[in-house]
Amino acid sequence: MRQLLALAAGLAVLAASACSAPAPPRSDAPPATPAGPAILPAPTGAHPVGTTALYLKDTSRPDPWNLDADTRELKVTLWYPTKQREGRRAPYLTAKESELLLKGSGIAGVPYDTLSKTRTNALQDAEPAGRRLPLVVLSPGFTKPVSTLTSLAEDLASRGYVVAGIDHTYESYATTFPDGRIAECLACDSDTDPGFGTGVVQSRVADVSFVLDQLPSKWDGSALIDRSRIAMAGQSIGGAAALAAMVKDPRIRAGIDMDGTTYARIPKTGLSKPFLFIGTKQHITGGPDNSWDRDWKLLTGWKRWLVLTGTEHTSFTDSPLLADALAIKPLPGTLPAPRAAELTRTYVAAFLDQHLKSLPQPLLNQPSSRYPEAKFCPATCAQS
Repeated sequence: MRQLLALAAGLAVLAASACSAPAPPRSDAPPATPAGPAILPAPTGAHPVGTTALYLKDTSRPDPWNLDADTRELKVTLWYPTKQREGRRAPYLTAKESELLLKGSGIAGVPYDTLSKTRTNALQDAEPAGRRLPLVVLSPGFTKPVSTLTSLAEDLASRGYVVAGIDHTYESYATTFPDGRIAECLACDSDTDPGFGTGVVQSRVADVSFVLDQLPSKWDGSALIDRSRIAMAGQSIGGAAALAAMVKDPRIRAGIDMDGTTYARIPKTGLSKPFLFIGTKQHITGGPDNSWDRDWKLLTGWKRWLVLTGTEHTSFTDSPLLADALAIKPLPGTLPAPRAAELTRTYVAAFLDQHLKSLPQPLLNQPSSRYPEAKFCPATCAQS
């Protein structure tokens, strides 16, 4: 069902998402004036960050959305540590991708190329540096390119991770391939079909396993990756895919769902891999989404369930950081964009440091006075 999504800083967008949260009403305040290009916050880790893109073809299966394509094509964006400190910063989106994303999201009143001017921190095609680094796979929300998780990806790379972000072709408003073709959102026409969410998740699980198969031979920097330390994280239906991929693919050791309704069938014997649910109050026990309640009981290993007060469905993406550039005023009660980004980066990194780097993280064991927005559920959460 098409539902209204809200950016965490108050950007209300129209997104065809099978697992999105209902948006609060628009503010009656007059529209803001664009504040200039968006600038993503600097990464907090010790390393400069490089990025590059891979284009992969899975000839073993047809595309699930394009009936005329007998091969599944994927774009994978890699972020990684580098020693290089100078160079061309990677583009956030092309002008055409920005246009298609804004039009698809129902955003008007600013130039359609606005998001192509967003300032990132990663250096385009910089030389990778390091050895035996953990790998984190990222999967974005439905209709969104993986670039909407750039702030998180850059931060993880600066902390010593290789990050592989997957653009799931025909599930976002725009994916550009090297020959200039732009794949638009064919799946958007099917989002009211029965079982749509389950189908999207199954397709993404196949995408993830294929990417893990291909990285060692298709990326020149693959020697950096420690293939025994792989995790996956995703927002919205990307988070649902993270849980499903953990069930299906033994290479994925740990997972994070950022505010995504889940669809995976977990074995009755349970899933013992570490998992983090982090999201909005819609997931509080008794709230409108009971999928986390259902799956929580079947997670038999290390697990945490965090609700962040003042967040909305897209608070775990770059969306709040882009709101000023898009001339959108924040809704009352939402966290400031820098704070939403800080919370997401902090808790995601803590989880990954503990489970991929064996670095204990007391932050994950109890509430913190430094981050009072984080409520540990289900024990300390109640439906309000």
